[in-house]
Amino acid sequence: MNRTNKMNKSNRMSDELGRREFLKRATQVAAAGVISTGIASGAVPKEKKIDLADTIPTRVLGKTGVKLPILGYGGAGVVKVWGSPLSPEDRVKLVRYAYDRGVRYYDTGGNYMEGQAILGEALKDVRDNVYLVSKVETTVPGWVRMAVEKSLKELQTDYLDAILIHGTPGIEQMTVEQVMKIHGELVKLRDERVVRFIGFSAHSYFDKALALISSGGFDQCMLSYGYIPRGHDQIFSARMVELRNACIAKAHERDMGIVSMKAVGAGVLGAWSGYVVPGFDAKRLEQLPAAAIRYVLQDKRIHLLTIGMRLREEVDANIKTLSGDATYTLDDRALLAEFCAKALDSDPIKAMRVD
Repeated sequence: MNRTNKMNKSNRMSDELGRREFLKRATQVAAAGVISTGIASGAVPKEKKIDLADTIPTRVLGKTGVKLPILGYGGAGVVKVWGSPLSPEDRVKLVRYAYDRGVRYYDTGGNYMEGQAILGEALKDVRDNVYLVSKVETTVPGWVRMAVEKSLKELQTDYLDAILIHGTPGIEQMTVEQVMKIHGELVKLRDERVVRFIGFSAHSYFDKALALISSGGFDQCMLSYGYIPRGHDQIFSARMVELRNACIAKAHERDMGIVSMKAVGAGVLGAWSGYVVPGFDAKRLEQLPAAAIRYVLQDKRIHLLTIGMRLREEVDANIKTLSGDATYTLDDRALLAEFCAKALDSDPIKAMRVD
């Protein structure tokens, strides 16, 4: 089994373990008749202004009105089973290094294993100067509050800047009507000033995502959007690409914050490129992440990119790309076209399902 297949298998195993642990905890709480009381209402600051460094260009995150650097930190990058090679202590230092370099948007989730705790430790003394995002993956409305409480505890905070309904697991396993019941529970937490904004993420299933955007009930969304048309473990059909594009157009029309994930194809155009296409020129592989980032940023409707960064060198490289000339060039186009033609014909990518 090659390393990419091992990585995909680890992802599926860790997702399943996360779901099992969540179900176990939720069942224990329900059986005991316990009502969670660990959330402090009114914790969201009445006025919050994030001080920005001048190292990364900024855009306003739609109707949230929050001005942020266009590089966000994808918390999946600090999870060991998803590829982090560092010790827990060094991962804490890495997250803080990104902050010191100017990153202010941090994305994580309730099923990110040790990821939330690492972000919480790294950012606890600068909490009010970052935009902190987590996700709930439960499909049971009555468990939403407990899921948020778990995230708050692990992140060492009493409020979230945004809470997203997770895509997979989450929206993918629900109908739109079921998703809106989860949304209703999040609205209660927003009314209690435990969270500032409500959003959702979508790796695929953009037909559902389009309906959620059209509902008008969300402040921001995070969508798989990159040169290589992939989500969590799927390759997009032409229909799904069109639906994704419709999501971006509708979200822009509603002035939602739009965040891109999978800009580097979950590592296919980054750390794992050499495994996906063995023998591709090493120097040109080094140019792939920057080309992929510039591809996404040519769309001015995208407010920021979340990228899972595993090493300081990756933080530095992404900031260098964004702080330089971000024009998407003909060389970028040619490089991405050549590599992705080979990647899409590779065994790891062909093993993915098509949506």
